[in-house]
Amino acid sequence: MATASYQENGHFTRPASSFRNFISPDPDSQFPAEKGRYALYLAPSCPWAHRTIIVRILKGLEDIVDLYELHPTMSPEGWYFSGEGSSPPADPLYGFKFIKELYKKADPTFAGRFTVPVLWDKKTHAIVNNESSEIIRMFATAFDALLPPALRETNRPGGGLYPSALRAQIDELNAWVYDKINNGVYKTGFATTQEAHDANLYPLFDALDRVEGILAAEGGGRKYLFGETITEADVRLYTTIARFDVAYHSVFLCNLKSIRHDYPAIYLWFRRLYWDETDETHGAFYKTTKPFLGVYVQGYAMARHQFVNGGQGTLIIPRGPKVLVDPLPAGAQT
Repeated sequence: MATASYQENGHFTRPASSFRNFISPDPDSQFPAEKGRYALYLAPSCPWAHRTIIVRILKGLEDIVDLYELHPTMSPEGWYFSGEGSSPPADPLYGFKFIKELYKKADPTFAGRFTVPVLWDKKTHAIVNNESSEIIRMFATAFDALLPPALRETNRPGGGLYPSALRAQIDELNAWVYDKINNGVYKTGFATTQEAHDANLYPLFDALDRVEGILAAEGGGRKYLFGETITEADVRLYTTIARFDVAYHSVFLCNLKSIRHDYPAIYLWFRRLYWDETDETHGAFYKTTKPFLGVYVQGYAMARHQFVNGGQGTLIIPRGPKVLVDPLPAGAQT
C-alpha cells in the first residue's frame, strides 16, 4: 500500500523506490549472499511486500533470510510493529516501533516514502533494496549456492521463475500488468476526480480481459501464465488478484466486473495457486494469503478514507464477500 497520497490533477502517481542495490553470489561484492546476514521487513497485507514473501518460500530461503513482519494495517505514522498476530512488539534488531525509524537509521536525511518491503543488511546496518520486483529477482538466484540443488534455478522445472528463454516475454507482460493492473487498481481507487477514475478504470478491465484471454488459450488448458510452471509473472499478478474481490472491487471502486463471477480462467488460476500445498509451491501462496484475506479490506478502506477524504467523515468498511475463496471445482488439480 502507498504511504502517502501523490496526486496530480486528481491522478494518483507512484514515485520510484529509493534503494536499489543488489545481493550478489560474488563473495567480493558490496552485498554478498550469506546465510543469516539479511532481513526482510514487510507488512503481509501489502501486495508489493507479499510478492517477496511468496518467493522467499518458493526458493526455500526461510533459514537464510530473516523475516520481520509489521502490523498488517498502517497507523497514521506508517507501518509499525504491534505485538499482535505474527508481528513482534518491536523491531527484533533495534527495538524500533515504526519502519520509518529503520529508514532513518539507514539514512538520517532520507525524505522519501517509508515503504515495505525492505531488504536490510544486518552487518552494515543498511537498506539493500526496497523495490519488490528487484528483491524477488535477487531471491530467485542470488542465494542458489547456499541451497540444495533441487531449489536452484537451473534445476527448477521450466528453467525457474525467470527462465532465460522467456525473459523478453515475461518482461513485456510484467510491464503492462504492472501499469494497468498492479498499479491500475491504485490509480483507480486513489483518483480524486471522475475523469481520473474513468481514465484508469477502463484500462484496468481491458488488461484483465487480456489476462483472461491468455489463461483461456488452448481451450483453457494453460495452468499458469507461461504454461505448466510458475514464473515470476504469476507471483506478480497473484498478489493483486488475491485482493481484488475482497478489497479493490468494493473499496477502490473497481467494480465493472468481479474476478469470481466474470473471469473464470483467472479465478481458476488464482485458486490453483491459493489452494496448492504441494512441493511445487510449499504452500507459499496459501500460507501468505489465507491469514490476511479478511484484513485486506480494512487496510484499503482506511487508506482510501485518508488519501481521498482526508480522514474526514465516517469510515465505513465494506463486508464480504461471504466466501472469501471458493474451493477448486471437482476435477481441477492444483
